[in-house]
Amino acid sequence: MLRRVFAFVAGFAACVTFSQAAVTRVEVAERVDLPVNGYERIAGKVYFAVDPKLPANRSIVDIDLAPRNAAGLVEFSADLLILRPKDAAKSNATAFLEIANRGSSPFWGALNLGAARGMPGKQDMGDHFMLDQGFTLVWVGWQSDVTGANNVKLYAPVLAGVTGKVRTEILVNQKATSDALPYAPASVPSGSLTMRDKADGQRIAIPNDQWKLNGDRLEFAAGFEPGKLYDFVYTAKDPTVAGLGMAAVRDYISYIKQRGEVKRAIGAGISQSGRLLRTFIADGFNGDEQGKKVFDGVWAHVAGGGHGDFNQRFAQAGRTSGQFSGVDFPTDLPPFHPDELLAKSAKAGVAPKLLLSNGSHEYWGRAAGLNHVSEDGKRDVAPSGDVRVYYVAGTQHSSGGGTNPQVQNPTNPMDWSFFQRAMVVAMNKWVTDGTAPPASVFPRIDKDQMVVASAVRFPKIPGVNVVQTAYAPRRLDMGQEPPKVGDPFPALVPQVNTDGNETSGIQLPELRYPLATYMGWNLRNPSIGSPTEQYPLTGSMVAFPRTRAEREKSGDPRLSIEERYKDQQEYLGKIEAAARELAKQRFLLESDVPQVVARAKQRWEQLAAK
Repeated sequence: MLRRVFAFVAGFAACVTFSQAAVTRVEVAERVDLPVNGYERIAGKVYFAVDPKLPANRSIVDIDLAPRNAAGLVEFSADLLILRPKDAAKSNATAFLEIANRGSSPFWGALNLGAARGMPGKQDMGDHFMLDQGFTLVWVGWQSDVTGANNVKLYAPVLAGVTGKVRTEILVNQKATSDALPYAPASVPSGSLTMRDKADGQRIAIPNDQWKLNGDRLEFAAGFEPGKLYDFVYTAKDPTVAGLGMAAVRDYISYIKQRGEVKRAIGAGISQSGRLLRTFIADGFNGDEQGKKVFDGVWAHVAGGGHGDFNQRFAQAGRTSGQFSGVDFPTDLPPFHPDELLAKSAKAGVAPKLLLSNGSHEYWGRAAGLNHVSEDGKRDVAPSGDVRVYYVAGTQHSSGGGTNPQVQNPTNPMDWSFFQRAMVVAMNKWVTDGTAPPASVFPRIDKDQMVVASAVRFPKIPGVNVVQTAYAPRRLDMGQEPPKVGDPFPALVPQVNTDGNETSGIQLPELRYPLATYMGWNLRNPSIGSPTEQYPLTGSMVAFPRTRAEREKSGDPRLSIEERYKDQQEYLGKIEAAARELAKQRFLLESDVPQVVARAKQRWEQLAAK
């Protein structure tokens, strides 16, 4: 049974009064000791009551329609997970709040090497990197349609009886005859179903007698074809007040800072979660109800130039946009540039230090160039002040590799983890003692490092089809469904060398001394339809020929591995030197260099061994 608690740490400040904070109570469901570093794991729920009349809450869509308690406040709750040192003296006094990605944690497995992906359990700590740093790790539910027993969820008020038009896009990789709807249909089912071959293709109407609604599912007897885009527009009912998810994040961090449990807070998110943080800042949520700063630092990783469907009526927070699908959802709209993101918080005096990190895929598939390119695509716009923009060349959306039968090339195995660990240390020093991270690193137009997709000089590698277009977000008028579409924003991508590898940005050792061509894009396998379109969030690796004889036989224009490196020893020596150079620049940790070399040795044995 849940029990009510008012302090997590003995000896910390007394509970703030409810008039001073939107958190009304915290209930603990489970509290267990972890096997390392004297940490404990606390799981439960946090309850909120916010004043809809306060300026800090006026940007929350539909808060004026939400039910209110006797005091005129809007109540809601969220799942809560905390990992923290039991002994406050062992804490670094910084809260690291990861914005959950669809309720889960991509950062946990990435930062704590060897840990399983997903929310941290009670035993699997990996190499417990984050615990060694002394962070108080926090996850607060912010998304109300999350599923999964171990994930964190928001419990937002439902606006019973409210109806409106909703569009859902359906893309399948194997034929299917039904698909789930994001919201329940209104009592009188109605709608329209269309199909198109590509993102900007003509929508072809499917007769109403060929589909039907069955509860919260759309059934299509003829079947949804792989590689086709279907849009279903219908009247839905009972939305939630989705924007309260950002209030939950804001108010819980404000609560623990006011109580003295931590002195500082970093908000971090990967992909969807990073897009939420961009929206959080742009919409002015970094000031709490009393106007105090919430996050001292914010790190949005692989969020591209995007925002998300996070604070709208009938929000679909899980939606993302890319070169092929999701292009007509309000995911990638201004503001793009970091100074514009920070405008509201800067005016209020609560701007956080901001770190935006992206890789190759985000330029091809998530419009990352809009972070530092003018909206006409003609000039560079460098960030100013307490902002860092980093581009890590040759990477896909997340650390990966291996095979995927739904794409044309082997996936990109370039590992982000060691860069991410260095960014954690850099960000904490930045907010703790003001030590600035390395200067921004991104591809520039004025140095011919950023070009349109058709100008990329990709080599003609036998058997490799080349991507033709990059994702260009479109100007949207969301007054109707589907929205009215305007001109696209510019889509610029990094230039490559004669190997097909990107030449600018932060060069990880395996790209500096490559055994393959590493791309941020991959194409859909013909078996799932639309083979000229990008497969979402996935890159490619195309190994170099092992020998000169193999190269000449295949007609591959790239030098073979034996023509580049005398042997494994020489190769690993170069990798180690490159890693130590990055460590001096603070893009890697010196303590991680041996592991970087070990990973490179594995890659050599995979690609170069004869």
